[in-house]
Amino acid sequence: MKIVPIPILIAAALSMSSLCASPALAATTAASTATAHDGHKDFDFLFGTWRTHYEILRHPMSNSHNWYGCDGTSIVRPFWGDSGNLEDGDLHCPTRTIGGLTLRMYNSASHQWTLWWGTRKLGLVPPPQVGRFDANGVGDFYSNDTASNLKLPAAYAGKAVIVRFRWTLRSGDHPHFEQAFSADNGKTWETNWTTVYTRVPPSTKGVWNAAQ
Repeated sequence: MKIVPIPILIAAALSMSSLCASPALAATTAASTATAHDGHKDFDFLFGTWRTHYEILRHPMSNSHNWYGCDGTSIVRPFWGDSGNLEDGDLHCPTRTIGGLTLRMYNSASHQWTLWWGTRKLGLVPPPQVGRFDANGVGDFYSNDTASNLKLPAAYAGKAVIVRFRWTLRSGDHPHFEQAFSADNGKTWETNWTTVYTRVPPSTKGVWNAAQ
């Protein structure tokens, strides 16, 4: 997989953020508001090389419990003195393989992170997630999206949907990620994607050096 140079990704993200910013974005929950905590090193725990295991809900927001698993590799590199990082990874699923990346950038004025997810096929996919880590080490990041963009069932047509990314560091050096949707302004959430990371040696083959 060809790695897109970081300056190009940053320029694309900054350009797209000016088009996709929503006045309500930072107001979705208290966790996405500005804070005085200097969090520019809050993602340091994720730097390195990983094996990844994904559990993905096949039909989100459908009262479905049909999950499937994917496995992959991932490497996370810092830039800007830990105020930014780039995750280059892959997902090997039952019916497809995805080359993905996440670009994370820290705003020293608001003390918030902006997270951009993208794939080799689609590029950076708006809107980005915005948020921070709390005093307990839980990171919540939110965006306002639409049912049509998320390909949700027809029953949600025209409804606004909040997307939440949540990061936690579990015992044994196993970072845990989950994605959840809410169609009732954050009153209830449905988790539809989880990822568990397991650290491996830097020499491990992955998407960045001839994927296995």
